[in-house]
Order: sequence, then structure tokens, then C-alpha cells
Amino acid sequence: MTFTDPSGLLDTVNRQLLRELAADPRIAMSALARRVGMSAPAVAERIQRLQRAGVITGYRVDISPAALGLPVTAFVRIRPSAGQLPKIAALADQTPEISECHRISGEDCFLIKVHAAAIEDLEKTLDQFLNFGQTITSIVVSTPVPPRPLPVAD
Repeated sequence: MTFTDPSGLLDTVNRQLLRELAADPRIAMSALARRVGMSAPAVAERIQRLQRAGVITGYRVDISPAALGLPVTAFVRIRPSAGQLPKIAALADQTPEISECHRISGEDCFLIKVHAAAIEDLEKTLDQFLNFGQTITSIVVSTPVPPRPLPVAD
């Protein structure tokens, strides 16, 4: 796989920093510095530069939806009715059960990820979108490949 670096920031050390952070986002700066063979202040400056450039966009905690009482997960494609596109994006933003919303190409314009306590709750969430267009829903039955960090080439 070939990677390009439009920012010019991804030298060997920064790529190693990204790999280490992807493996353990909670790693202490001193431990991270030891792993890449630099001082902690130098590593902190590199990380700040990567953040300012938008290479590192944030740190996340992955929480199990089932542990929060939301064991039903579905991906929903939405095809807006004429003039309804901005309303769908606004509704998705205001609906806490939606963890992702993507504008996509093709016949459908949106792909959203919805979490619900039960199928009935999923239905209530989806009904809100029917005012603005058609939905096609796929319920997740398992996740053989869980979310993972992007590959960082050497």
C-alpha cells in the first residue's frame, strides 16, 4: 500500500509516534518518548504540531453501546426527498442515538449509524427520518472486524 504525505509532517519518527498512539492513546509522554528515542518535550512538540496540522484530530474512548443499554446497532441509508437534504443532516446531529452520519455518493445521500435499546426504539428513531425521505436499514448481527486505527506506513 502506498501512502502520500501532503502535509510533509510524516517523517519516520512522526509515523512511529502515530503507531504508538494508535496502539495506546493513554500512553504517558515520557513512555512515548522512550519508545521513539527522544526527549519528552521534543515528543510533545511533535504531537502538538501534528494536532495543529490536523493529522491528529482527537482522542477517543470506545464505549460498548450494549453496556449503555443500546444493544441494537443498525446502519441506515437515507434517500432525501426534494429539498430535504439539510433537514436530514440537522436531525441526525440532534439525535443522540446516532453515533455517525456520513454524506455519501450514489442514490442515497446519507449513511448513519444508529444505536437503540430495542427494535421498537430503532423504529421510533427511523420514523423521524421518514418525514424527509426514504430509509433502508441493515441491522448489525456481529462485528467480525471491530473499529481499528488506520495503518501508518513506515
